[in-house]
Amino acid sequence: MRRHSHSIIKGQGGELVTLAASARQASFAVAGLSESVKNDVLLKMAGALEAAAFDIIKANAVDLKAARGAKLPAALIDRLTIDRKRVKEMADSMRAVAALADPVGRVISAWQRPNGLWIHKVKVPIGVVAIIYESRPNVTADCVGLCFKSGNSVILRGGSEALRTSWCIYSILKDVLRAKGIPEGAVNMVSTSDRSAVESLLKMDSYIDVVIPRGGEGLIRYVADNSRIPVIKHYKGICHIYVDEFADLNMAERICYNAKVQRPGVCNAMETMLVHQDVAGRFLPGMAGRFREAGVELRACERSRAIIKTARKAVENDYRTEYLDLKLSVKVVDGVDEAVAHINEYGSHHSDSIVTENYENALVFLRRVDSACVYVNASTRFTDGYQFGMGAEIGISTDKLHARGPMALDELTTYKYMVFGNGQVRE
Repeated sequence: MRRHSHSIIKGQGGELVTLAASARQASFAVAGLSESVKNDVLLKMAGALEAAAFDIIKANAVDLKAARGAKLPAALIDRLTIDRKRVKEMADSMRAVAALADPVGRVISAWQRPNGLWIHKVKVPIGVVAIIYESRPNVTADCVGLCFKSGNSVILRGGSEALRTSWCIYSILKDVLRAKGIPEGAVNMVSTSDRSAVESLLKMDSYIDVVIPRGGEGLIRYVADNSRIPVIKHYKGICHIYVDEFADLNMAERICYNAKVQRPGVCNAMETMLVHQDVAGRFLPGMAGRFREAGVELRACERSRAIIKTARKAVENDYRTEYLDLKLSVKVVDGVDEAVAHINEYGSHHSDSIVTENYENALVFLRRVDSACVYVNASTRFTDGYQFGMGAEIGISTDKLHARGPMALDELTTYKYMVFGNGQVRE
């Protein structure tokens, strides 16, 4: 495994403060890099990841062996796994970010006051971004790419279950930055799995501008409850698909199957399927059969169980549960109004979809469902920065202030006002 002794931070006392201070100092230099320099670095990073695929997969094999020995859930092991396809995806993501327009310096709006002052509202980097994440070592590359392109320094703290893989990826990217003369503090990783490192980071509001936790609900609540620094978060992904009375049922079956089965252990997978009472008798038998063949356990309301005899009885807490597994809650509803009410009550404001050919019902759903991403006739699995054309994502926010939904370059910037005068003074 690659090691850089100057970057190994034990997460205790002054060493971590030195790391954060270095990130703060580097952020001013990174903010001033040209788009061409940043793009060149990103493309070199992409090539370096592909060239070191063997090293990454070798490190990942050690993490996977430990994860299986600890009997971690299958969904977590899936998120932890890195193969050649996922290495290529990381590299492609770097190239996609390089191809995107640089938001830094973009003029959002400009206007002139009667006294002649010109006021420009301009996008600028946030500064220092700390990202605390679990399970998915590919997040390391995505976060480095997005933070660097948006002119921010980044402090990474990955989970213990992926520490070897994340450190290997980080070291490869750090080598590229060093070769290009980028300040050391631009990209940083806390190497310890000791939770006290997180406690320390969350108190460093003098150096860190925002914290983004990515992982399970427990991690995110811990960060939100203990941070002195603003946190952008989503607690969980309880996503719904509502099959309307006017749905194309063949389409609905494809969408629901994809949303639950294609990758059940991710936050944009469907956890509850709502079905209009008028189509439940035609839709549920075939849909339940496909789910049964895929190994999906159904937990259903009484009206659903009258049609799906093999389903378990759902209790209220099932509708509030993010399974991240081949389990699904099912409920028959009277119409779009009940579906919307159920989603707003039990959902997590992440991603929800309606399948319908009725324009009015689609508009009701789009306008009234209070979620970051709302779909018509599409799977919730598309809630993803890469799928949205953002190159990658730093996370998915269910907050409403500053950022909502998939977060990428724009969401890693803020703005400031640049005001031009010719001697004006206030009377």
